[in-house]
Amino acid sequence: MSTMSCYAGKRDNFRILVAITNAVLSRLDMDELVSEVAKEIHYYFDIDDISIVLRSHRKNKLNIYSTHYLDKQHPAHEQSEVDEAGTLTERVFKSKEMLLINLHERDDLAPYERMLFNTWGNQIQTLCLLPLMSGDTMLGVLKLAQCEEKVFTTTNLNLLRQIAERVAIAVDNALAYQEIHRLKERLVDENLALTEQLNNVDSEFGEIIGRSEAMYSVLKQVEMVAQSDSTVLILGETGTGKELIARAIHNLSGRNNRRMVKMNCAAMPAGLLESDLFGHERGAFTGASAQRIGRFELADKSSLFLDEVGDMPLELQPKLLRVLQEQEFERLGSNKIIQTDVRLIAATNRDLKKMVADREFRSDLYYRLNVFPIHLPPLRERPEDIPLLAKAFTFKIARRLGRNIDSIPAETLRILSNMEWPGNVRELENVIERAVLLTRGNVLQLSLPDIALPEPETPPAATVVAQEGEDEYQLIVRVLKETNGVVAGPKGAAQRLGLKRTTLLSRMKRLGIDKSALI
Repeated sequence: MSTMSCYAGKRDNFRILVAITNAVLSRLDMDELVSEVAKEIHYYFDIDDISIVLRSHRKNKLNIYSTHYLDKQHPAHEQSEVDEAGTLTERVFKSKEMLLINLHERDDLAPYERMLFNTWGNQIQTLCLLPLMSGDTMLGVLKLAQCEEKVFTTTNLNLLRQIAERVAIAVDNALAYQEIHRLKERLVDENLALTEQLNNVDSEFGEIIGRSEAMYSVLKQVEMVAQSDSTVLILGETGTGKELIARAIHNLSGRNNRRMVKMNCAAMPAGLLESDLFGHERGAFTGASAQRIGRFELADKSSLFLDEVGDMPLELQPKLLRVLQEQEFERLGSNKIIQTDVRLIAATNRDLKKMVADREFRSDLYYRLNVFPIHLPPLRERPEDIPLLAKAFTFKIARRLGRNIDSIPAETLRILSNMEWPGNVRELENVIERAVLLTRGNVLQLSLPDIALPEPETPPAATVVAQEGEDEYQLIVRVLKETNGVVAGPKGAAQRLGLKRTTLLSRMKRLGIDKSALI
């Protein structure tokens, strides 16, 4: 039986067209669509290799969705990205016309076509490339490769052109669905992030307050760097207002039409930090029931503020370095490269230089982050700003709590200005809030017991040391097991490690150590 009589025996051309149209137009997922197109074309035309080629989001790259029938019973599905330059697909994109070519007669094939030829053991004789058009817009190319010579007859080519028109409609629908899904996911994540931001707004002052020389110098640096896209590293003690400076940089930049995305690297276990930064695909790990976009993707065309960057785990630092260098990354569970245009603002209260020397922080990442460092002075180094801050906090908090407080005694301001404030601006704000709550009348009442500070806790001397080849995680887990999960006290893990109780708890949180799981 001839090839054509075999096809005619299956169905006439019209019924083939209807069957393929019904099969592909119901598919909105791109992978499912490609698989269905390949299955139908292979069934009706016995074509061995079917691909849909689309332009990648990356410049001068092509995304290729292929199905190979090397094994007729078990077709192989592949997705790859190749350079567009010199390919036959590039020619079709330019001409918007069908291309029919014999591979044996071509020695100047692009690497991708030559690879295809070699994969089939030099069996493929003919390639047919059909443009996928939506109006005047070129969406992609339907690429068909065949071993037998007589498949691409005039009759079959006419039918394949009509099929390509239907496939183009399905591809257009799938791309639109893909974009809608992406925008929906982005909107959900933006709403979650914005809600989180709004929930915390009461604990943040809304403007930078300070007339001291130290703060004037900081604001001049903010003004200088804001309009560039350079990475900024904000250094300062806890509570000095690093996030406020980051927000000022963003608001003065050309990216201020989109909100700044923020992430605290110390507030999340190491195992979840990578997913939160870079996103994950469904099924990437246990509990990943849906796709999620990460902070870098969410901050595209905006600014990303990474607070406590010194607490980022060493194993995650190369991936952050890659994003800074290449502006690209992959979600967890995916090999698809995502490009992003993000301006990074990082902050830490730790001594990164010392951490680099102690091999606790990568030197190459440090140099990438330290392009434009801004040092925030502690509150004790700008005491002239304390009265301004105290007044601003008093009136803001009183208004929020519905209190009528309109003055602060000069003696109160003098006392506040002479204090050390180890917790800096955040501590001052908390002290003022307590005073507002206790005040009866319209004059702020603040007594010395209200602001008495606890004696600093001195860490004990360590009684255990890391064994050979043992990292920080393994050391803490071992000591917790030896103390049956007891952290504090004379026989607790903190005492044995030579750490404050709070320091050990902070490190356990950062490393994702759950003591209850160790007992």
